[in-house]
Amino acid sequence: MGKILIPLAEGFEEIEAVTNIDVLRRAGLDVITAGIGSKNIEGDHGIKVEADTVISEIDTADLDGVVLPGGMPGAANLRDSNELRNIIKKLNEDNKLCAAICAAPIVFEAAGILDGRKATSYPGFDKDMASSNYQEDRVVIDGNLITGRGPGVATEFAMTLVEYLLDKEAKEELQKSMLVKNH
Repeated sequence: MGKILIPLAEGFEEIEAVTNIDVLRRAGLDVITAGIGSKNIEGDHGIKVEADTVISEIDTADLDGVVLPGGMPGAANLRDSNELRNIIKKLNEDNKLCAAICAAPIVFEAAGILDGRKATSYPGFDKDMASSNYQEDRVVIDGNLITGRGPGVATEFAMTLVEYLLDKEAKEELQKSMLVKNH
């Protein structure tokens, strides 16, 4: 298993970013965070983090997937990154994991990978995902594309990613160790 990229842009949703980073690392996955424009990024609620690297240093050949946290203006800042959109296009072409939660599926629309595919987002962002087959489930899986509704779904979303990347047993073991209710 290669690396899972979690890009961070100014205004990201902290719960979604940190939950995914933490849960995937607890599962033994190699997660790399990359800032858009800088390694030092401030979330939507004033929490400052230092990313492992910057997006321009990412080599898609090393990646097995990407997980986008939402938040605003974080998701819009992710969407506006040409480098990130190119990474997403390449990963999708290679049938590797493309996951996004909350407002972040708008980045997939901008990257052109949602056409006719089932996806969800935070309520109201469906209008920015016109090419998708929009759903209102908490977590939606369509092949290598996994999307989630928002902050309250962050742990369930991360556990879905663990099952997708590893297996059901790894997810169940992690849920048990973290005292997470099985959905």
